[in-house]
Amino acid sequence: MPIRDASLADISAITAIYAHHVLHGTGTFEEEAPDEAEIGRRFEKGLAHGWNWLVAENEAGEVVGYAYFAQFRDRSAYRFTAEDSIYVRDDVRGQGVGKALVAELLRRAEAAGFRQMLAVIGDSENVSSIGLHLSLGFRQAGVLRAAGLKFGRWVDVVFMQKPLGEGDRALPEA
Repeated sequence: MPIRDASLADISAITAIYAHHVLHGTGTFEEEAPDEAEIGRRFEKGLAHGWNWLVAENEAGEVVGYAYFAQFRDRSAYRFTAEDSIYVRDDVRGQGVGKALVAELLRRAEAAGFRQMLAVIGDSENVSSIGLHLSLGFRQAGVLRAAGLKFGRWVDVVFMQKPLGEGDRALPEA
């Protein structure tokens, strides 16, 4: 399946995919789906920082998933730690779209100089996302119990981590 850099032309499809996850899933703790303008702002911010946004397409050229990475937190000490985000269209879940997107994100984040990739997964019952990350070499780093409240129930957050390149075996060059 083709994976390519996302563009502004993809914002409508990205917004629709994300809206489904906001309104029906616990993988994100947003409760109101952002509009295209807001998704566009997030996209532009990521590109301005040199972070990658990717889309996966089906044979018909439709966007069926997207993913991006960003620096984990804004503080400078986190400049070598990225966090991934992956969302797949509901009708193609379980077909390898997410895994292909994350594999490419890992490659690009390492090439950009990141040393750690974190997955911050909403819901400890999100076995598909946890399994996807495990299959790519992530390890569980911790669970925040009942960290969010969505759909009238407490939801955990699962932290997973994968070293990139030399990881913590050496300091990055200044």
